[in-house]
Amino acid sequence: QVQLVESGGGLVQAGGSLRLSCAASGRTFSRYNMGWFRQAPGKEREFVAAISWSGGSTYYADSVKGRFTISTDYGKNAMYLQMNSLKPEDTAVYYCAAQRTSSSGSLYRSNSYNYWGQGTQVTVSS
Repeated sequence: QVQLVESGGGLVQAGGSLRLSCAASGRTFSRYNMGWFRQAPGKEREFVAAISWSGGSTYYADSVKGRFTISTDYGKNAMYLQMNSLKPEDTAVYYCAAQRTSSSGSLYRSNSYNYWGQGTQVTVSS
């Protein structure tokens, strides 16, 4: 089992930046592929970014590529999402998720993940 807790959300103006954090506890953090998803009101949860357990591979949704950066700090059992050049359409609840390395399934799909945090709200004003 792994427990995930997000933080760092808030209200920011368009063009601004935020850094989300995901703190993990429980099993060794490095045994999981990790991802960020978001869900806006009335919309389905969508993929934002993911990072392989080794940290060697990263993946991004086209809508955030070049603006967001995913990273991990295994020493702190933490994952981050640096969000720059924020747009109003980035407004959503952001969730971090963990996929056991023994699991299969695309990192782009939410149903491939085994554990989820409670989410943190990001609001970008125009």
